[in-house]
Amino acid sequence: MTLRHVLRDDDLTPAEQAAVLDRAAALKAAPFAERPLEGPRTVAILFDKPTLRTQVSFVGAVSALGGFPMVVDGRLAGVGERESVADVARVLGRQSAAIVWRTFAQSRLEEMAAFAGVPVVNALTDDYHPCQILADLLTVREALGDLAGRTLTYVGDGANNMAHSYLLGGATAGMHVRVGTPTSHQPAADVLARARQRAAETGGSVLVSDDPVEAVRGADVVATDTWVSMGQEAESDQRKGAASPFARFSVDEALMAQAGPDAVFLHCLPAYRSLEVAAEVIDGPRSLVWQEAENRLHAQKALLAWLLEQAEGSR
Repeated sequence: MTLRHVLRDDDLTPAEQAAVLDRAAALKAAPFAERPLEGPRTVAILFDKPTLRTQVSFVGAVSALGGFPMVVDGRLAGVGERESVADVARVLGRQSAAIVWRTFAQSRLEEMAAFAGVPVVNALTDDYHPCQILADLLTVREALGDLAGRTLTYVGDGANNMAHSYLLGGATAGMHVRVGTPTSHQPAADVLARARQRAAETGGSVLVSDDPVEAVRGADVVATDTWVSMGQEAESDQRKGAASPFARFSVDEALMAQAGPDAVFLHCLPAYRSLEVAAEVIDGPRSLVWQEAENRLHAQKALLAWLLEQAEGSR
């Protein structure tokens, strides 16, 4: 059996994704039911980008699974600068049961996986954020039941990691995924192609529209993200100003009114009220944002337990 990693959302098959979500729900109900890291075994958790939810949820997940979360400041370590990613991977892989990395280029994560010899988890890259999507899907399941056939609309920057992961993760779950975004910020063509291929397998669908009303109309779930992702700070004025291409895509009460009557709202945080989302929406009765943030813990615990189980089977 090949060693498994989760570097992007479609690294999980539909059946595997469902199994991880089932496991997350079970671990949320019984937090210490699984202890695969008892010993404790170490999980290396590297951060090259700012973090709050990712750090607290992975540290909590590893601890609850019986392990020791070894947090590494990737900038201090100089991964890829002071020494190569491959050399760091070889060092960490010999001392850790798994590696979790929040970094910039997807290629760095792929190089880590190629040399680590242990499961590697994408805790966010510029291209994907699969752990967030697992938490979001768990949240939607809790609120609405089965995922297959539901419509999930992401509104905002269609070229960012959240849009890419919603496309791939939502299609894997058999959802109808819509992305409402300016024509200047479309999802990557290869991501769209993979999402459409996965949707064809699961009965889902993919739609990209530059009309936010069309994208949101009748949706079961409306999600958004900041318009200025990490690494885009130099573009902040253009992305936030009155002339911003995203100005029409702010999720306010009028846009939410276009969604289905029982629609829920998601945001991966941090949120900037009065920009990508109105305070009345994120703090209103349709918002599941705080439940979504908590579910990072349960989803990541389940993913780590599943990956460790796969690693044992590959030996």
